[in-house]
Amino acid sequence: MAEDIKIAEGVKCACEAAIIGLYACAGGSNVGQMANKVAVELTKQGKGKIMCTVGIGGQVPGIIKSTEGTDEIIAIDGCPLLCAKKSLELAGFTVDKGIVISELGMKKGGSLDLEESDVSEMMSKVETALVN
Repeated sequence: MAEDIKIAEGVKCACEAAIIGLYACAGGSNVGQMANKVAVELTKQGKGKIMCTVGIGGQVPGIIKSTEGTDEIIAIDGCPLLCAKKSLELAGFTVDKGIVISELGMKKGGSLDLEESDVSEMMSKVETALVN
């Protein structure tokens, strides 16, 4: 039984290069959490792949390399502070599309618990923004 278990030879990043990289804010507010939730849902729908935004800020080599391999970089920020977009730009990347959840009608503040009706509304608005 123990012979069947193979141990990884090195630590690898779980995020491989994607054609469309989704870099979301996951900040300490409802809109930050919504940005992350939207990126997760877009990934589940096959409309891109969520990538590690904090790894960009930390200059993690594997994550930087994965980002270099993307064809399109999309920053999904919660608010006008634009932390995801600025992190990407400071690392030398060009953001192809930037989306700000609070500019789509969700007011910053309140609970970190997201309502499914709000998630559906923001998903619809983000999908529309990505097409335009």
